This record gives sequence, structure tokens and C-alpha cells, in this order.
Amino acid sequence: MRLPPRTADALIAGLVLLLVTVWTLISGGGTHESAPRAALGWALVLVGCGALALRRTRPVAVAVVTLLACVTYYPLSAQDGPLMIAFALALYTTAAEGRFAAAVALASVTLLAVGLGEVRQAPGRRQIDETALVMLAGWLISLVAVGRAQRTRIAYLHEVEQRALAAEREQEARARQSATEERLRIARELHDVLGHTVSLINVQSGAALHRLAKRPDPESALATATEALTAVRTTSKDALRELRATLGVLRGADEAAPTAPPSSGLALLGDLTARARAAGLDVRTRVTGTPVPLPPPVDLAAYRIVQESLTNVTRHSAAGTVTVTLDWEAEGGTVRIRIADDGGAPGARTTAAPGGGTGLRGMAERARALGGTLAAGPADGGFLVDARLPTTLTPQEGKQ
Repeated sequence: MRLPPRTADALIAGLVLLLVTVWTLISGGGTHESAPRAALGWALVLVGCGALALRRTRPVAVAVVTLLACVTYYPLSAQDGPLMIAFALALYTTAAEGRFAAAVALASVTLLAVGLGEVRQAPGRRQIDETALVMLAGWLISLVAVGRAQRTRIAYLHEVEQRALAAEREQEARARQSATEERLRIARELHDVLGHTVSLINVQSGAALHRLAKRPDPESALATATEALTAVRTTSKDALRELRATLGVLRGADEAAPTAPPSSGLALLGDLTARARAAGLDVRTRVTGTPVPLPPPVDLAAYRIVQESLTNVTRHSAAGTVTVTLDWEAEGGTVRIRIADDGGAPGARTTAAPGGGTGLRGMAERARALGGTLAAGPADGGFLVDARLPTTLTPQEGKQ
């Protein structure tokens, strides 16, 4: 396990003190000095090595203390122990902790002090010659350089770690955004399926009750009820199939998210119009141009636009006839979808979705997300929904 910084520094200070003490006792075993000088020397060793316990919290101060301890120790003590190790470690730490200018200043002061002290010595009494002085300079420079390199390495590793954390946070944010978008997509699908189906079942049931009230004859009433129940059964069966496909993504984590029901899109246009006819609408379909295969998101969007439009006609208008036109525009690379009726009450349909989450506003958002357009409004005494969708998608649009 990795030790806390303070504990590690205290341990290193103890190891350096042990090394200096053992080395001093071994190398100076035959040296004799007075008790006061010996006590002062060992006190300086204790102060110089003990200061290393604060080397990372007070790097400059520790370097100054160890330097002063060495400056005092070597002229006074006869033991001549390796106390310089403490100053070397403190100088390295000063550079490694980012105090590069202070480290350079301390190294320069040390070199100048040693050099001036040797120059002022009498001939024959010098302890360090020119070669040793150059080696000392290289030693000090190396300590500062290695400390600066360690500081750069730590900064680089910290930056890499921060980038990795930022990338992880960004990935998590994207995952949350994708989950939110998927939930919104499922909500839109559920609205489209349930809104359309429940509306048709309601209309079919109401129409059956109205016919039964006007036809007291048992045989006619039975035929009317059978027809209504058959339509309700077909409509509910289709709704259950689409609900299973839409909610399938919630059952298995390894399953791909479905973008459409099993036989999705405009392939189900005939079934969609048949259900609307069963609700009492006269639905007519027209196709111009040459149909082309559509990408699944576009195919599903085209289906939902027609489905939502027919649902709104059933709910909010007194229309008797609805015309669904598919115009395949080869030159523009688009398919134009128009749903026109001859009924009134267009205002309810334009405000079917406050906030744009569902209804025609939701269909308009879906069309824009795919690079298409959708407009809806009164036209020729009725109501018109006019949408254009691209027949091909860019990779960016295909992810939406």
C-alpha cells in the first residue's frame, strides 16, 4: 500500500539519519574530538536529517536548513560524515516541487561558497582541487535537472489523468444523453401507437353503439356488433404487435434498439388506411413517381406522420374523406407525403401537442431531425399535412 506523503517523508528522514550515523561511525572510528564538538556535530546531523521530514511541505526552508547545517558541520566536526546527502535530497526536492529558481539559487550559492572557501585556503591545505570542484558543479546541476524533470513528469501524468477523467465524464454524459434520447423515442412511439389505436377503437365502438340504437332488429344488430368487434380486435392486435416491438428494447440489454415495428413504415400503409376506413373514414391513397427503399428512420417517420394525421382527423374533425398522397421525387431525392381531408376544426389539430412533445409538433421535430420538413394548416376547406423527407441519410442524420 502507498504510504501518506508525511509518513513517507518521515521514513526517508529516518533512513537518511541512519545512513549518515552508521557511515560517520565507521569512517571516523579513530578520530578523536572534544565532547562539545562531538555533541555539536551530532546535533547538526540530527537537525539536517530531521528537517527532511518536512521536505515536501516546506522545500525551500528545508534546503536552507540542511545547507546551513552542512556549512556549520564540516568546518567544526572532525568526523566528516556524509551529511551532504541530506542537502542533496533537499535540493532535489526543491526542484521537484516546482521551486526551480530557489533550487538554482541554492546550488549556485553552494558552489560559490565552496569555491571561495577553497581559494582562500593556504597552499597545501585545500580539501578540493579544480577537478573535484567541477565535479561538484556537475553534481549540483544534475540534482536540479533531475528534480525539474521529475516535476515535468508529474505534471504530465497529472494532465493525462485529468484528460482520462474528463473523457470518462464525457462518455458518461453521452451515455446518459443517449439513454434520455432513447426514452424520448420510446415515449413518442408509445404515444403514436396508443393514441392512434385507442382513438380508432373509441370511434369504432361509438359507431357500433349508434348503429345498434337505430337497428332494433336482432339480426341486423348482431351483424353490426360482429363487424364492430372484428374491427376492434384487428386494431388492438396491431397495437399489441407494435407495442411489443417498441418495448422490446427494454427486455434485453444485448438487443439492438428497434427503429421500427417488424413490417414497418410505408409497407403498413394499407393496414393503416384499412383501420381508418373501419372507423368510418373514406381514405384514398395516391402514389406518383417510382418508390425507392427508405432508410428505417425515414420509413418509420413517414408511417408515423400518416398515422398521426389520420388519428387527428378521427379525433378532431368531421371529415368524411381523407386523401393520402405519396409523391416520390427522384430529382430532389425526397418523398413528399400529403394527407388532406375535407373536414373542419383545424385549430384543435394544430394545438394537439403543447410544448412540441407529441402530435403534429412532434412529427415536425422528427422530420427536421431527419433533414426534412413538415407543414400543417387549413387548405381547400379542410386540413392539409404536407411533409418532405429525404430518401437517403447522412451518417450524422442516421444516428438521430
